[in-house]
Amino acid sequence: MQLRTWQQKLIDIFPSITKQHNRFILKAPTGAGKTVLASEIVERFYKDKKIIVLCHRLVLLEQLERALSKKHTVRKLTVNDTGPAFEGYDILLSTNMRAKEVLSDAIPKADLIVVDEAHRVSPNGTGYKRIIDEFNEHGKPGAQFMGLTASPERRTGDQRDQLSLAFDAIIDCANIEDLIAEGVLVQPIYRPHFVHDLDLRNIDISSGDFPVAKLSPAIIKSSMIDYAIWSYSEEREKIASRPVSAWFCADISVAEATLEAIRQAGVTAAIVTAQTPIKERMALLKSHEDGEVEAMVSVGVLAEGWDNPHCNIIVHLRPTLSKVLWGQSVGRGLRSAPGKDKCVVIDVSSNWSTFGPVEKLEWSLWSHRRSHMQFMNRFNWIGQQQDGEDRGDIYLLCKNELDNGTRCSHIYRKNAHVDDTCPICGTYAATDIYKEQKLDASLNENGLHRLFFDRVPKVFEEMDISIWNGLGRTAWKSATENEQAFLAFCMAFVEVSGEPTQSESDYWDAALAAESRIRGYLVENDFRIQKREEFDLAVLADGMLAGRKIRTLQAHYGISICGPALRDSDAADSERKYQKALKIAERLAMIGCSPKDRLPYFNAAEHLAKR
Repeated sequence: MQLRTWQQKLIDIFPSITKQHNRFILKAPTGAGKTVLASEIVERFYKDKKIIVLCHRLVLLEQLERALSKKHTVRKLTVNDTGPAFEGYDILLSTNMRAKEVLSDAIPKADLIVVDEAHRVSPNGTGYKRIIDEFNEHGKPGAQFMGLTASPERRTGDQRDQLSLAFDAIIDCANIEDLIAEGVLVQPIYRPHFVHDLDLRNIDISSGDFPVAKLSPAIIKSSMIDYAIWSYSEEREKIASRPVSAWFCADISVAEATLEAIRQAGVTAAIVTAQTPIKERMALLKSHEDGEVEAMVSVGVLAEGWDNPHCNIIVHLRPTLSKVLWGQSVGRGLRSAPGKDKCVVIDVSSNWSTFGPVEKLEWSLWSHRRSHMQFMNRFNWIGQQQDGEDRGDIYLLCKNELDNGTRCSHIYRKNAHVDDTCPICGTYAATDIYKEQKLDASLNENGLHRLFFDRVPKVFEEMDISIWNGLGRTAWKSATENEQAFLAFCMAFVEVSGEPTQSESDYWDAALAAESRIRGYLVENDFRIQKREEFDLAVLADGMLAGRKIRTLQAHYGISICGPALRDSDAADSERKYQKALKIAERLAMIGCSPKDRLPYFNAAEHLAKR
């Protein structure tokens, strides 16, 4: 089999990966060819050995069965299967909850366990937890637990439900931009519109995302579907080949309203949901791939495991706080195909302005309990792009009124078009989103970065260190919540390693090791940090400037300990320390710290007992 460049590189280093890790994720974009890679790994390194392949949906099982059956004897478990595992076959395919007795017998015999869509693995849930526990306790010596996913992040604040507790390493195999350059994927072309009358501000998001019961009525009440139809009607005419589209909706009510609007526009369309019977679903998807159905409207189906390389338009009508959902769904349109040179992404959900282009997404193995809150700002990513008033990328929002009485509301980059006219409606009636939305109300990360590396060395140089060296306990004991956040950041900068890391797993191992040492210091001295609802970068800036929120004692003590660490590290090490320190300080503020803490990486009671 002729492998792609990234697949061959991974095959070449696979033996070294398995020498270092026995539980790891292979991360590669949607459409990169992870299933082919898994099949090749099995063929090259696990021939005639026992293998379990797990995934959460039957449609994924069908795909894996087709790929692996070409060279191996495969058994797909059913609910009623019993008896010893691996009798007459060498690869066992299953959803994680099927035929529990057979799986329990198979795990101690398996040389490799593969989990597709591994971001769904919950080390604290009711499904995969049993698999993980049995592998850890009874797994065959030298066996591997290997995950495959494009998005190694779990949308959870539960510190016992983090992806790094199931896997000990993330192996970066390929990124979207490299695969576009190689012709494996096509370039996404974004057409984002901000729907003014979609109001999500008062929806309860304590679950970590917009609840569908509240979200769907808001969508139908708004002009979101109208914007989607208008945009689609224009973009489908620009496609060089026939238009083939996938529409992502929040629930069946939105999907049905969307389906009706598409058909009224004269476009052939069908709908698939998680409740659509599997045979009917496969028939509909085949008609879509064959060109009989132009637009496929989906509810909770197409984001994972669906592959139609001819799909060249994605329409997103599902506002979300999940990067995983955004990345997975857009990725479905990026596969290359003959005559396809791009994929148009029509976003009327503000996900593009919230998370940014999917090729720029960054993933985190750990999250705090309110990490999704930043995405309530539907211009979150746009705000991150502008570094001050005169630097960075500025984005404009077109306010031109169209013939139907609505605004154009297209979002586009300043200086990207002649006279900054809107590329959609051809007029200039735009406002600077950064200024209008007051996205600079709190200090952004770029501004804080400049302030830290400019201000700390200057202040430290003028300080009498002998005065401040012994004031740590005093500074912490009298610290307010804001001052605790500042001191935590400074202490993290001192404690965390600036050494380069080879993987995301190594990065978080270093960060959490430093966080554990800080927590140890705090509980030893009976200092507590109360959980906060938000983490404001302006607090850190205030401490460096000895402003109104951080008093002189805490401000100068923090700088006094940062100064030597900054002085003694080179620029690259200091940058790595700074970035990790921000993460640690945010986690301490959002999770809190007390003698009752029982986190996966720090147990306060056990720490105190060892003193």
